[in-house]
Amino acid sequence: MAVAEVKTIRAVERALEVIGAIRSRRGLSLNELHLSTGLPKATLLRILKTLSEGGMVWQRMADGAYVAGALKFTGQPPDITDKLAEIASPFLADLSKRVMWPSVIAVPRMDYIEVIETNGPIVRLDSAVLGPVGLKLSYLHTATGRAYLAACSAMEREAIIERIRPAEPDPAGEKALEMIVQQTREQGYSARDPAHHWPDRTYRLVREDGRRSLAVPVYSVGQPIASLNLTWPSNRTTLAEVVDLHLATMKATASIIGRRLDETLA
Repeated sequence: MAVAEVKTIRAVERALEVIGAIRSRRGLSLNELHLSTGLPKATLLRILKTLSEGGMVWQRMADGAYVAGALKFTGQPPDITDKLAEIASPFLADLSKRVMWPSVIAVPRMDYIEVIETNGPIVRLDSAVLGPVGLKLSYLHTATGRAYLAACSAMEREAIIERIRPAEPDPAGEKALEMIVQQTREQGYSARDPAHHWPDRTYRLVREDGRRSLAVPVYSVGQPIASLNLTWPSNRTTLAEVVDLHLATMKATASIIGRRLDETLA
């Protein structure tokens, strides 16, 4: 039978169109999909539900965008960032049920660490709104950045510091950063304090937003790949109380995210 004589399946065509649109933009809202494809929103919701149950798309908590799943059978190598966000998303949702403060998970870039998912919209704490996805955080001034900086190898850490180091030599700043890294490694988590004076990105923000944070690294195949943080208004509780109540939960969440990623990529 000639291929031209075989009719196509319209529902499959629509599903492929939706996947293509999502992949081309690395995530789209329902309205954006409607505008991009011209399909009715009710139709799109049925398609998205089917694709979601098949592991082909998932919905990001941070902004409600639909993102393509990293499937092995697509023939394309998985995007580790998207896959990590996909894996982390339900665990962040679970974390929000056990801890009243919001969290983000962020991955390292050249001179900043980037938010890839947050449970902030679930926690809905106006005094500690986190994100959005794509937000660039400082390695120096945020707990999220410090957790990764302390966990990575000495070679990678020096490369990161070289990118954010001020042009003028500053031995005091270098020594202060060494102490921050050492303290973070010894205590098993990072915090915003003590302050560091290098004017890296988010330098002013973390001093004026009235928040405190702690963070732990996420490991995959024995290597740090991300940081998981917890943020709260500084006038609501202390770092010591948060460590006592929630550090074990944070570490357990980071651990299971890393293990699930290992299983997916095995």
